[in-house]
Parts: sequence; C-alpha cells; structure tokens
Amino acid sequence: MPRRRPPNNFDFGIVNSNAISNIRLKTLTRRDLLTLSLAVPSFRLSARPRKRRVVVVMLDGFGLEYYDASPMPTLKRWAADGVFARVQDQMPSVTNTNNASICCGVPASVHGITGNSYLNRKTGQEDFMEDPRLLLAPTLFQKAARQNLISGLFTSKKKTASLLNAGTSLVVAAETPTLDLVKRYDPAPNIYSAEINYWLWDVVIDQLARRKDLDILYVHTTDYPMHMHPETSVESRAHLAAIDAKLAEAAHTAPDAAFYLSADHGMNHKTRAWDLEKACANRDVPVRLAISAERDKYPKHHRGLGGVAWVYLRQPGDEQRVAGVIEKLEGVERVLPRNEAAREFDLMPERIGDLVVTGDRVTVFGALDHESETLAATYRSHGSRYEMAVPLIIRDAARKLDSRNYRRNLDLTTGLLNG
Repeated sequence: MPRRRPPNNFDFGIVNSNAISNIRLKTLTRRDLLTLSLAVPSFRLSARPRKRRVVVVMLDGFGLEYYDASPMPTLKRWAADGVFARVQDQMPSVTNTNNASICCGVPASVHGITGNSYLNRKTGQEDFMEDPRLLLAPTLFQKAARQNLISGLFTSKKKTASLLNAGTSLVVAAETPTLDLVKRYDPAPNIYSAEINYWLWDVVIDQLARRKDLDILYVHTTDYPMHMHPETSVESRAHLAAIDAKLAEAAHTAPDAAFYLSADHGMNHKTRAWDLEKACANRDVPVRLAISAERDKYPKHHRGLGGVAWVYLRQPGDEQRVAGVIEKLEGVERVLPRNEAAREFDLMPERIGDLVVTGDRVTVFGALDHESETLAATYRSHGSRYEMAVPLIIRDAARKLDSRNYRRNLDLTTGLLNG
C-alpha cells in the first residue's frame, strides 16, 4: 500500500522559542516528545553545523541463509561497493541480547541483556528483559547526545522501544503507534505480519525527507516472516524484495545518508522440544526453574521455545546430578556451569542460570504440556549457535572501512561516532 504523506498544510517550521522554553519547563511525556519531534525538525539544527546522517538497520531474523537466497539488488550492490562481512551474533542468538549488543557496540557481558527472559533474583520470578534499567552500557543514542547529535529509534516491536529508548529524541513503535502516527500514516498492520515492516519503513523514509536534523536513525524490524517462512519460499522472497525496495527508496530520499545493516540471528526449522523442568522432575532431580532464553511476548512467533535454556538449581550441590540427567536428553548439545558459559558466550554471569543448556540444530527448550514434544513441520525458531551467522553490510563513502575488522554483529556500531 502506498505511503500516506503528511498533509501539505502541516507546519514543519520552527516553533516559537517561548513555546520551546515552556515545554522544557515541564516533565515531558513520551507523547509530548514524539509530537514535538515529529512536528519540529530543525529548531536545534541552526545552532550546529550539518553532519552526515546515518541509518543503522537491524533486520530481525535476517540470517545469512536469507541473504544468500534472496536477490535483493540494492543490498547486494551496497555489499559489493562497500563493506560486506559474514559475522557472528551474540549467544544466545535472540533479539533482545543482540539488539542491545548492536545498539551499544559491546557484548552482553558488558551491557547485561543476556536473553529475552531471565530470573529476576530480587522478586524470585521469571521476567522479560525489557526494563531499560537492566541495560548497563550506553546506547548509540546516548553516545550521540553527548556529541550534540539527534537520534531516532524506529521499531516494529514495542519491546525494543522500551529497552533501548534512552537518549533518543524520537521513538516510533509500529506495534503501538500513537494517535498522531495513525493520523499521519494510517493504522499500522498487525505485529504478526510482514506488512508492519513496510509501514515502519514508510515512516522512516518520510522522516528522512522531513527531519533533516535527525543525525542517526536506528531501524528494527520484526522477524515474524522468517518464523513463518523458510528462506527459499515465495513469501520470504516477496518480503525481502519489499524490504530491498524500501532500502532503495530510503537511499534515494536521503542521498547524504550512510547505511549500516546487520541482523540479530538467523532461523531454522526445529523438530524437538524439551520442558527441562518436567524432564528433571520426572527423573527425580527437580530444579528450581528452567527458562527459555528465547521467551518473549510474541508467542505466535515461536511459542516461547528457543535453542538455549537457563536452569536454576534448588541448591548448589545438585549441579552434577542435574547436569548428568539433562545431557542425556536427546538433542541436548551441551550443559555448562554458569561461569564457564559466561566466559565462552561473553555473558554476564549474574543474569544467566546456574546451568546453561544448548540444543543441537533441531532442538529447543521451553514450557510444554508434557516433558517433550515433536514439533510441526512448519515450526521455525532460533537461539542456538546454529542461528549465529548473519550478514554485515555498510554503505558509507565518507569512511575508509576494512571488512576484516568486522567479526561480530556488534562491531557494526563500534567507532561509528568517531568516523
């Protein structure tokens, strides 16, 4: 569906300075900030020199298998003319961990977001890792603000808006658009659709045209299409062709902009699932809790099942017995003690289980009705080391970059503000 442009009579000019002063005297709500940011593109621009714009793109679920199987002429041309590297993501290969790694430019051992879910030791309850107070490293937006740069976060998923918004001047979450956004761009499609990504890109493209003061735009899509369709499917090719066309339109709209693109994880068909709590209880080695690191608020994507699990023991002396039982379950690849897993996967030990369990290519973990389940032929998920391979592509004529310096997706933003 074609993008709906803002009305021609919409005032994008500089607002009265007294109005700005009055706004600053009160505590801004997110709606206040969004409305001001959308409507007033340039009142801070006049006080500083023009700098090049950068669009950082995190294509959720865009593993190397999708990149290799899709024509995507715009992206492939950027890869040929600029920087292209086949890199690794951060384990566990789930969205929150890798979004934080890319946005902060550091591993989870530093920023502290070790998964989509974890055990909140203060409350003793399983919780989602969406609270921005859990993020222990500065975001790209906060770093930009220190240099008097203006940034915006554009995401399909509301959880990203919650986790990564610190330091932004503008936050757009397609899953929960404000009334102002709906009025100007029409209602956003459902979060369980490919179309929500297109709506998000239409907003980004329009803001590139309207908001010349936005120095950094961070764009995060949803991987729902990847959960639903393998890389060789007609549906997948259509989705990525549409994304490629949006990239081309964005570059045409903002010819001065550089584009930095990578992904959080790939995707694979899974055939087997284990509920580790039930499996351990049935073998007389009960545990306190077993959590899928993949579990988030989007059950239609993956049912909360993923390739890495945190296992919390009832007491430290249970470690060997519990590990011995779990490692015998079909499809379990490794069972690592907390500190060993933290060292190997670059994680913060305080925010993972007493044991870390990883599955083979076709095995996932999570809450089930029974201890194990054979999954449907259409089921696709991620989280394990088998979804770690992702592309990294940079189109930036202003910087001399060497693809050999990029080994992990978090390298995408390292040094970005120094160039």
